[in-house]
Amino acid sequence: MIPAAPLPLQPSHATPRWQQAWRDSIRDPRELLSVLGLGEAAASISDAAAAQFPLRVPRAFVARMRHGDPADPLLRQVLPLDDEMRPMPGFTLDAVGDGAAKAAEGVIRKYKGRALLVSTGSCAIHCRYCFRRHFPYAEETAAAAGWRGAVDVIRADASIDEVILSGGDPWSLSTAKLAELTDALSSVPHLRRLRVHTRLPVVLPERIDAGLLAWLAALPWPVTVVIHANHANEFDTGVDAALGKLRVAGATLLNQAVLLRGVNDDVDALADLSERGHAAGVLPYYLHQLDRVQGAAHFEVDDDHARHLHAALAARLSGYLVPRLVREVAGDPGKRPL
Repeated sequence: MIPAAPLPLQPSHATPRWQQAWRDSIRDPRELLSVLGLGEAAASISDAAAAQFPLRVPRAFVARMRHGDPADPLLRQVLPLDDEMRPMPGFTLDAVGDGAAKAAEGVIRKYKGRALLVSTGSCAIHCRYCFRRHFPYAEETAAAAGWRGAVDVIRADASIDEVILSGGDPWSLSTAKLAELTDALSSVPHLRRLRVHTRLPVVLPERIDAGLLAWLAALPWPVTVVIHANHANEFDTGVDAALGKLRVAGATLLNQAVLLRGVNDDVDALADLSERGHAAGVLPYYLHQLDRVQGAAHFEVDDDHARHLHAALAARLSGYLVPRLVREVAGDPGKRPL
């Protein structure tokens, strides 16, 4: 996704811990490799890819990477490579039809009963396969004009009973900004559910602080938090603690992953992901085939192999630990099962 402007500076005594951790993120690919003892691998970095889509990764997430391993599955998700700059047929700037589904500024309507709010362009980590890495966030965020346009669209359509907060990452917004939105949405009588899609509990667990939890617990609707983890190594005790706090606050926790070559494209990695997530209180939701966004072709796993992996996973695990294998196709009324 396109990085937003840096967070405004505040006096150090007033800076929330999660914002400080965000500011301390690694943004230089060569520093990242040096921290991991991989300085000799610097020649693999693509400066052109990093200029187009800058690296950003919190240090706590880097600490979960395997030192000295250039094939580490967490490192592969964030390191800019020359592969990103090779044009590939079928890979586009808008892989999932967001532009055609725009209902208002920052509001996307694809599926019946649901409205997705592109709440911000900011995210604590820049995943190289991100399907919105080319999204025009500067012009298309629902927070513009104090959320009024977005909330007006939802209020005017009684068929919308669920709002999905997406981005970027909605929890990169301040809790006060989130409360501004949900206070406005509370006046919509036909709204029944709120869903939040966020990677922050995994990559920046410090974000799950007392203020966010108080906001979450006070919401008038059932809330589902869909986290995003692709590999079991993304979980640690800090992530476990953050997810436990979200459950205590009343959230239902689901995980969606993307099937990625060199990251999780074997049945052992997928089984470990489901089991590790469940141990942290998270149920598998979707296993997405890669959205064919320009710059991500080197992550693609072909459909036949994806189906083979999914069948092997279903043969190994209890049904509730097997995510649905899906692809998002522009214009479809829902995710397409594979």
